[in-house]
Amino acid sequence: MDKNHYCVIMAGGIGSRFWPLSKISRPKQFLDILGTGKTLLQDTYERFSRIIIPENIIVVTNINYRDFVFEQLPGIDPSQVLSEPMRKNTAPCIAYANYKIKKMNPDAVIVVSPSDHLILKQDLFLEEIKRGLEIASGEKVLLTLGIKPSRPETGYGYIQAGTKKLPGKPDNYRKVKTFTEKPDIELAKVFFESGEFYWNSGIFIWSLQAIMDAYSLYLPDIDSQFASGIEVFGTAEEDKFIGNIYAICKNISVDYGIMEKADDVYVLFSDFGWSDLGSWGSLYEHSSHDENGNMLSGSNVFAYDVKDSIINFPDDKVVVLHGLAGYVVVESGNILLVCRKEDEQRIKQFVSDVKIEKGDRYL
Repeated sequence: MDKNHYCVIMAGGIGSRFWPLSKISRPKQFLDILGTGKTLLQDTYERFSRIIIPENIIVVTNINYRDFVFEQLPGIDPSQVLSEPMRKNTAPCIAYANYKIKKMNPDAVIVVSPSDHLILKQDLFLEEIKRGLEIASGEKVLLTLGIKPSRPETGYGYIQAGTKKLPGKPDNYRKVKTFTEKPDIELAKVFFESGEFYWNSGIFIWSLQAIMDAYSLYLPDIDSQFASGIEVFGTAEEDKFIGNIYAICKNISVDYGIMEKADDVYVLFSDFGWSDLGSWGSLYEHSSHDENGNMLSGSNVFAYDVKDSIINFPDDKVVVLHGLAGYVVVESGNILLVCRKEDEQRIKQFVSDVKIEKGDRYL
């Protein structure tokens, strides 16, 4: 393994589309969503530790989840876990990791990944990541991973690949033409049929120098804020400094702040059996089903004339369901969700409404 290769795992999200199983108190990345005996964070860490020295893996999480990280990754050193005092999107998160890594190794080449993805073809995925790291070490480029779409999907952002290739590199490295946020179904169909668009995975590869130059050019305020404390990283003053910086830095994604503006952005596209597991529907797609197409979790569920549904109940509850087709029915604690699968994108709205009416108690 190359000592200059690093991985940054972003593990601070709240996974609201998996509510009520995923809550603010314990989001989905800290849950065994897939029923494998491992949480999504553990899966992500183990995946990247096959190609990255474990000491070079950095986890960025919310300060309230720091203990979960240590519980689930018991071998990780405290210096490898960065605590965000509040959520400010991915640009501050990555800037924090950049300056932390800069203090350790200014020659670093980095892969940045969310903590809650499913990768079915892991060997192919890791080979592509290794090749991307090698390319980024010799080329001043910002790489983003695009996934060949299998269907029109409104839950993902899209990347349009241009015709310009990265000179001397494999054909699946193309200059990015456009980024598009989550489209409606009609536009998603156009994207799918065109063959030019790929799902935006939110996984990035770049050299430390390339991404820090991009911050200096496109997000100079965030860059200068973190740069002002370069001497305190790795000291007892780091947490206090980060608290002060997060209080004033803008809330912005690295996609919007840098990737949509920079000239040297290329998409590496492939198909490694990827899902961001961002919703009950994506979990359903990658889970086993009974003879009626139901994804069942709970040892005391009695389902009659129920088909194509997602049923998730605690083992200590006896549940009788009749006559449902295409529904999400989930109970967690004192919360019950019943929602049509086709309307699951509205769950974020439901969560927002519950918060307005009931506060954070049920979130």
